[in-house]
Amino acid sequence: MFLGRSISGGCVYIARVITFVLMSKLPFFKYQGTGNDFVLVDNREGRVSPKDNQLIRTLCDRKFGVGADGLILMQNKAGFDFEMVYFNSDGSGSTMCGNGGRCIVAFARYLNIIGDSCRFWAVGDAHDARINAQNWVELKMAGVERVEQGDGYFVLDTGSPHYVIFVEDIDDIHVVKSGQVIRYSDRFRKEGINVDFVEKTKDGLLVATYERGVENETLSCGTGVTAAAISSYFASGEPGHYDVPIKTKGGDLQVKFDAIGSGAFQDVWLCGPAVQVFSGTYFL
Repeated sequence: MFLGRSISGGCVYIARVITFVLMSKLPFFKYQGTGNDFVLVDNREGRVSPKDNQLIRTLCDRKFGVGADGLILMQNKAGFDFEMVYFNSDGSGSTMCGNGGRCIVAFARYLNIIGDSCRFWAVGDAHDARINAQNWVELKMAGVERVEQGDGYFVLDTGSPHYVIFVEDIDDIHVVKSGQVIRYSDRFRKEGINVDFVEKTKDGLLVATYERGVENETLSCGTGVTAAAISSYFASGEPGHYDVPIKTKGGDLQVKFDAIGSGAFQDVWLCGPAVQVFSGTYFL
């Protein structure tokens, strides 16, 4: 009887140790979309609490964690292929992230959750996407119904709020310092705003973005290039279909949309590469 209890107790102890070891390890994947990089976690079993801001900050920290502009949790959502829950690198919840949305689509196909198209839920809305064999992802963005035009700037929401400024030479702009002036101005200090500096060229647009939440320049911003493309055609007032090539410091993107007049834009698509960089295990 004594031996039986010992064996039984030992098995329970070993099982607890194994469970502890498994639960203390968090698999993750690193993706980038034109240099906008993210930690992605398959959270369909609820391993990570969306309220664990400290863990999110640590995972995104480039010195003490994996390092990323943001963290994305893939979760279950009835009626959809998955749900995307996005966080800025400072641990704060965020509005829509275009490049992050493209990356989670590539991640979903890697996990064999989807084929060459999907429909997912993010930030209170449904999003359609398609992907080809080279991980070129086309993500349908929210339509834009209102664009504010000021003296040399545009303000609009493309899933996240953006302040767009057109400049003569983007290389002359100190993106962080100039972006902070606007982001922390009286009007935008509380909620924050992303700031995009845009140069028109014969081949399309050059775009550099200061992102709130990251509080720094990022190599690319999906909602930012979308805002830049729409702003560039807003002033002309010409209805029609547009396909805008865009260069960022992290690579090339494409924004397609229909301008329908009165400052409204529909059928907006953000297109570009989404690449898995590496995968690993984070010890909790």
